[in-house]
Amino acid sequence: MALKELEVKYTQRRQRPFKLSDGGGLHLLVQPSGSKLWRLKYRFDGKEKLLSFGKYPGVGLAAAREKRRAAKELLAQGIDPGAVAVADTPAGEETVPTNATVAPESFEAVARAWHANREDALDAAHAGRVLRRLERDAFPDLGRKPITKITAPEILAVIRTVEARGALDVSRRLKQSISQAFRFAIASGWATSDPTVHLTGALKPRPRVKHMPKVPLKEFPSLVRAIAAYDGEADCRRREVTRDALMFTLLTWVRTSETRFAARDEFENLDGPEPLWRLSPERMKMEREHLVPLSIQAAAIVRRRLRSTNGDLLFPGTKFGEALSQNTMIFACYRMGYRSRQTVHGFRGLASTWANEAECYKSDWIEMALAHADEDEVRGAYNSALYLSARRRMLQDWADMIEDVLSVPMPPDLGSGIADLYPISDPASANVRSAPTRPGLRLVASDGVVV
Repeated sequence: MALKELEVKYTQRRQRPFKLSDGGGLHLLVQPSGSKLWRLKYRFDGKEKLLSFGKYPGVGLAAAREKRRAAKELLAQGIDPGAVAVADTPAGEETVPTNATVAPESFEAVARAWHANREDALDAAHAGRVLRRLERDAFPDLGRKPITKITAPEILAVIRTVEARGALDVSRRLKQSISQAFRFAIASGWATSDPTVHLTGALKPRPRVKHMPKVPLKEFPSLVRAIAAYDGEADCRRREVTRDALMFTLLTWVRTSETRFAARDEFENLDGPEPLWRLSPERMKMEREHLVPLSIQAAAIVRRRLRSTNGDLLFPGTKFGEALSQNTMIFACYRMGYRSRQTVHGFRGLASTWANEAECYKSDWIEMALAHADEDEVRGAYNSALYLSARRRMLQDWADMIEDVLSVPMPPDLGSGIADLYPISDPASANVRSAPTRPGLRLVASDGVVV
């Protein structure tokens, strides 16, 4: 049954991908992320294939049907539309295919065919990044050249252009995509070799990673107490916002910018047993949706902040509608005496060290919690909900350990009553908490000292 425009427009996402058929092999693939992608299923040379027509609403229903018509015309001529770029033409006009041969010759045609062949296995945002990278950095110099004539020095020249602007990670991913396009061509019988194999050792090495300063784990309790007792701003309200932002960042393992722009509508199920913070791809460094399972203590901070502000932002700045300044939290660290010893970004390093040295959490859980999932394009689809239950247990253990630190007697130089001054949990969390701190779980410093 043919689709209607309103049906396409208002179809809502579900937990799993699903299709809406328009007939003739054309269907709309709706992803859990909400992306709507036009696909055409067809058979060529006895094999079932899939052709991508683009993303809705950029490609409307009428345009998708026109692309289906053009592809069917190519099939009637014995041409595989997946290996040939079907020109966008207005309805009623004749479609003229470019390079109308069964085997594509140019690198761009091959690369697009490779990308269309694997697009359904990738997260939609990631698939878009891969294609844009090729369009921006590879197609201008290599796109029109016959794939069998491209040499290793020509590919290296393209990569050197990317390296020249300092994008060393992008240069490696570009090489990987070019290599995969060549391998796809070899498997399809369109090429006989992959020139990128000769580039091993030719790419500019990455500079050594400079890790953000962080204190040794044995000093972690003092850091937690200093945050809870933070009084480095004259305005009481501003002090509370900064203190909550620091503690929330410590509890959730997120980056500074992700805390600063945390918004009311990003939080789900705050009063339930599984509170969640859903960050959109636009908010993340890797441009992928990131789910943060909130500990009881983190959810309590969110509820307290929501009660304290009328705006959309969880941690507002000094002016209404503006986010917390990018320097507020790091300056707070300076005021607490941690200049050059501990940064806010270094909270993530502390959490990673703790989790890895605990030896009871898998490295994949830790990397997902830190949103460090590698953009290795052979991994396929990215699942933001991966290891969600395991990550929830891990972050709860971390939060319980922090709360244990605040419950022990305070050192004389910090005074007393800090746990009362800064109660991480609020009364509303009492009927939600399902289990006490895991027995035997302690903060262990790298030198073996138990604190």
